[in-house]
Amino acid sequence: MMCLSRRVLAHFWLPLCFCFVCVCVSLAEVRYSLPEEMQQGSVIGNVARDLGIDVTELVRRNARVVAEGSRQFCELRLETGSLLVSERMDREELCSQSAPCILQFQLLLENPLKVYSLLLDIQDINDNSPAFDNGQIELELLESTVLGRRFPLESAHDPDIGANSVQHYQLSGSEYFALEMNTQYPELVLKKPLDRENQADHFLTLSGVDGGRPARSGAASIHIHVLDANDNVPVFSQRVYKVSAQENSAQGSVVVKLNATDLDSGIYGDVSYSFSHVPDKTRGIFEVDPVTGEVRVMGALDHEEASSHELDVQAKDGGGQSSHCKLIIDVIDVNDNAPVIAVKSNSATVPENASPGTMVALLNVYDLDTGTSGRVTCEISDVPFKLVSEVKNYFMLVIDGVLDREKRPHYNITVTAVDAGTPPLFSSKTVAITVTDVNDNPPIFRHSDYSIQFAENQPQGTPVTKVTADDADEGQNARILYSLAEDAASHFSINAETGEIFTRQPFDYETSTRFNIPVMARDGGSPPFTSTCTVQVFIADQNDNSPVVLYPVQFDGHLADDIVPRAAPAGYLVTKVVAVDADAGHNAWLSYRVLKATQSNLFSVGLHCGEIRTLRPFAEDDEIRQTLLVSVSDNGRECLSATATVNIMIEDGLPVIDELFARGVEESHAHRELILYLILALAGVSSLFFVLIIAMVYLKLCRHRYMYRSTAHLPVFPPTYGPPGYSDVSRFNTLQKDDRYNSFLTTGSWRGDFRFGSDFVDFDMRNKSGTSGHVGGRSTARATLLVPHQF
Repeated sequence: MMCLSRRVLAHFWLPLCFCFVCVCVSLAEVRYSLPEEMQQGSVIGNVARDLGIDVTELVRRNARVVAEGSRQFCELRLETGSLLVSERMDREELCSQSAPCILQFQLLLENPLKVYSLLLDIQDINDNSPAFDNGQIELELLESTVLGRRFPLESAHDPDIGANSVQHYQLSGSEYFALEMNTQYPELVLKKPLDRENQADHFLTLSGVDGGRPARSGAASIHIHVLDANDNVPVFSQRVYKVSAQENSAQGSVVVKLNATDLDSGIYGDVSYSFSHVPDKTRGIFEVDPVTGEVRVMGALDHEEASSHELDVQAKDGGGQSSHCKLIIDVIDVNDNAPVIAVKSNSATVPENASPGTMVALLNVYDLDTGTSGRVTCEISDVPFKLVSEVKNYFMLVIDGVLDREKRPHYNITVTAVDAGTPPLFSSKTVAITVTDVNDNPPIFRHSDYSIQFAENQPQGTPVTKVTADDADEGQNARILYSLAEDAASHFSINAETGEIFTRQPFDYETSTRFNIPVMARDGGSPPFTSTCTVQVFIADQNDNSPVVLYPVQFDGHLADDIVPRAAPAGYLVTKVVAVDADAGHNAWLSYRVLKATQSNLFSVGLHCGEIRTLRPFAEDDEIRQTLLVSVSDNGRECLSATATVNIMIEDGLPVIDELFARGVEESHAHRELILYLILALAGVSSLFFVLIIAMVYLKLCRHRYMYRSTAHLPVFPPTYGPPGYSDVSRFNTLQKDDRYNSFLTTGSWRGDFRFGSDFVDFDMRNKSGTSGHVGGRSTARATLLVPHQF
């Protein structure tokens, strides 16, 4: 024990105060002893030094002192570690007559949580003077009272305890009376016979003196009336009555019946009962029947307020003679207080990645009852938390599992405290915990692959599609930014916030038919998570290319003449208009029509094959030179077309091959049937579009090149003819890329078809202009015709 302070005011006659603080340190517990009534701001002790804690730890770990009750009598100065008085401590108010007077506090340190127990032993100082409840004591004594007769007097009461309470009594000088003490009360002793006729009244002063330094005293005046006759005083059956009563006893219930007798008769033998001294905490709780002496409960008995009551009872006869006894009533505790749950520290939020064992709340659980009724057990609802108790009446609420904000972002944890009384009482308190988000979930696209059909020739900035990714996190962790791979950024752009994809340039189906766009979604967490998806953009063909006529070939405005024998019969194949369209599908289907002819009833053109045949035999008056204007149209929604001019020379003397005619007629019928079959096949292909794509891949692998050699002397096309860049991306247009172009020859005109080949063939061509070389009077030319595989 170490005395910390003693102050004596030297300029006064008597010392005013004696202050001291003593401290005892044990494992995780510090006990300080200090006087009551210390001034606010006085230093009780240095907690940091006594517990061996670095002062900087107090600030870092949010140290604080909490009391078990509702009043906070001390505070902690974090800068020095000193424990200071923050509120007046009156031992008499806090503990009444109890000794010792202990106040319990807890020193809390967080991160990690550590609890130390602080005990303040409040020492009594002599700050109260003895006092008599009745400042005027009236006694009536018979003059016949025998010498040595004792008269019990009211005792003085001092709220202080120990040496500071009443130690002795003093009586003012008197030749008739002396003061003596029994075990409980001061007694007035008659030393000299009374003579009413000589002195009817005696005035004395009774003083109660405590043992403090300096001593305090209180006085009561005694007025003694000298009477005749009444020479017996009431006598209690017991000097001390000790009884018990249950708290919350019903009003009017009898606690005890006092009994005092007086040997006198008549008025001098009638005894009346009253309380001579009632403490403040007992006032109004009990009353005594002045006639019967029954003590009844008139107020609320509360064991937690006062575990016992001490009363002074006076019995007085009709002659003024009185005696006193002490009544001690012990209050029996019953289980009438539910446990109290006080939240001393609460983390309203906790991150979802907090590790098990992390404290989220500190609870102070206590019961005002005593004994078995004051033992409390706690439990919580079935959640990933548990209660841990390392200090009496304190429970730490810690994490006992894995938290996942995406599954459960809020917890309302109900803490239930039950005492061990009969019947048990319980109370509950809800602790609200919010689980905060951490970035533990990557963005997830709603679709891993997107397939988009996009028409060609759309302007720059046209929306293509919108990709969406979802993130189970929240806030910044769920903020998603979209971006494209570098190889796709030259063709497309993306809105980083919304995921909308736009074009950077118009697309040409004939150049590119498909784009694979890798899209990445990145969340805003730290570190961020990413995920990717693929957007496949298929460029849909538009009818943006007009048909191109490959034959007849026009050089510098001059067209070669096609020669037909005058003896040719009806249906005779004269020549064929060959055209291609760089578009695909329906947009590349071509149809042929005669727009203008020298003689309208002489020639016809095949609607889909472009073959020019005779409608009738030639007549003598038919013009030798015939000119046809043939229109070539595609099958697009907005039809595009081109025209071809065909010059035909009717020549006499040319032989007509019978097989040529016969096969021509047969081929005409076969051609009509072929058209019907093609229409049916196209309907089937349309319904099996995806199957067709697979079939086309297969056909590419298994494609064969065929050669057909001509036996007719008809013109073919130069290998360099045709605009550059014509290519079939979808494999359905009428013109392939250069590496797939195959030269071909016209076969016998009676067949009316074309076959694939790769050779150059010489042929004779009559040319009226005579601009080509001559061999035996006939013009000759050498050419190569490029045709697509679909013919």
